[in-house]
Amino acid sequence: MTTDSTRSDPTDAEAACFEAGIKFGTLYHQFAGTPVAPDSAASLETAMEEAIENQPHCTDVTVDVRTDELETELADSAADYTELTGRFLEVEIVVDYEDCEVVTRMEMEDGYPLMRVESVRGRQ
Repeated sequence: MTTDSTRSDPTDAEAACFEAGIKFGTLYHQFAGTPVAPDSAASLETAMEEAIENQPHCTDVTVDVRTDELETELADSAADYTELTGRFLEVEIVVDYEDCEVVTRMEMEDGYPLMRVESVRGRQ
């Protein structure tokens, strides 16, 4: 492997943000398409939170399945459930990496489930 004097190791904040991105990728792609109904939303929230909290450096996950949006989706449907997509989710993930805490969030913005870094605290 060659060394490049213009490269540097990632900072703790950058590594923490990367870890948060991994968690969101896992959460979104593992659960997208899961059958969900207003009556099963709470148990799916818990399953998602507990699954992602198992990952390294993850200290807290809060998942809110937007049941109002589910009910609207199902109002004109013959089915009692639909498939989970980002438009039905609001998520907060907290990662703690080497004394650097990153708070990230996913919520709908202009019709798109946007994932973003909310804050970075601690060692930069």
